[in-house]
Amino acid sequence: MKTAFVDGRVFIGDGRVLEHATVLVEEDKIVSIRETDSGLDQDTRTIPIKGAVLFPGFIDCHVHLVMDASPDPMKSVAGESLALTTLKSVRHAEKTLSAGVTTVRDLGGKEGIDLVLKQAIASGLIKGPRVLASGRPICMTGGHGWPMGREADGPDDVRRAAREQIKAGADIIKLMATGGVLTPSVEPGCAQLTYEEMKAGIEVAHRAGKKTATHAMGSQGIMDALRAGIDSIEHGIYLTDEIISFMIENKVFFIPTIAALHHIEKMGVAGGIPAWAVKKSAVVAPHHRASIQKAHQAGVAIAMGTDAGTPFNYHGKNLMEIPLLVRHGLSPLEALMAATGIASKVLGMENQIGTIEQGKMADLVLVRQNPLDDIDILNESDAIVRVMKSGKFMEDES
Repeated sequence: MKTAFVDGRVFIGDGRVLEHATVLVEEDKIVSIRETDSGLDQDTRTIPIKGAVLFPGFIDCHVHLVMDASPDPMKSVAGESLALTTLKSVRHAEKTLSAGVTTVRDLGGKEGIDLVLKQAIASGLIKGPRVLASGRPICMTGGHGWPMGREADGPDDVRRAAREQIKAGADIIKLMATGGVLTPSVEPGCAQLTYEEMKAGIEVAHRAGKKTATHAMGSQGIMDALRAGIDSIEHGIYLTDEIISFMIENKVFFIPTIAALHHIEKMGVAGGIPAWAVKKSAVVAPHHRASIQKAHQAGVAIAMGTDAGTPFNYHGKNLMEIPLLVRHGLSPLEALMAATGIASKVLGMENQIGTIEQGKMADLVLVRQNPLDDIDILNESDAIVRVMKSGKFMEDES
């Protein structure tokens, strides 16, 4: 069956907005974008856009579907059964899709759950966004994320760890360059995996045609990852002028994941978050804000990622990252592009998703009002009217 979103505002995803357009979908592809709804076949299902806005499916470049957004989610994941974590993950995936996020990068799972979840969604067994998964993040022994990571020491061990994730079906290799907020007894600013270790893992990934990402907060760890050839910097708390210049010159993407620290700051110890995590968050938060603003002003390519699953950072609330990007200096248009066209480039899928163009996948989301006029509409629970992924409305999927 053909479906047409007719006569309304269409956000293309590359900076263009069409005021009166009709988008025609056949099977799983966009077949045309036209200025009129005349000439449609009689059996075409029509969806009036009216006062809403049609967007490409939103993309979240950094989630953890196995984590449940509890006050200490890494502890929860480490302590619960694989069966319970899997069942939670299925629910998290469904909530994510219902929020208008049709593609995610899962940057750290537990015991292969993220990889199985990806397959289950792709086969139609369960509902969820398209998933690109990293498998187990690679960290040093006792390093950030070790409870669900693959601990590795030395270039040869990191090389083996990367090969293990690729063998298991990973789309991305994630390396932990520094400490972080949610692992006790590690410091966010301290380097962890070395340049030589990350270079070994990155070379394995790139030879296999896989992209790489790094959890990187401190300046030394960020610079080591960049010199080693990383494709994206996640979090980027302590960015320097040298780091920013390197990222621009080498076209490295920045995914700041503002929501993660935002919720820790907001909920604090009173919400049950461990005091050590709240203390670390308070130390790094001002530097994070400054780094985002400096990177944006310099022209670093910024994409949306939420770190969904971290404390009170709920799956299904992903789009709140877009207003947070605006509060950190991006314009509404830039923030929306960070979640669509730019995000698709982070994934290496810019020829398939991220913009509304003929021949691309029919990932389309109808937003009730125009976020370009009021970006905070995306924080409202009823902001998303309809969600289509690969030509199927979410409610129609079996």
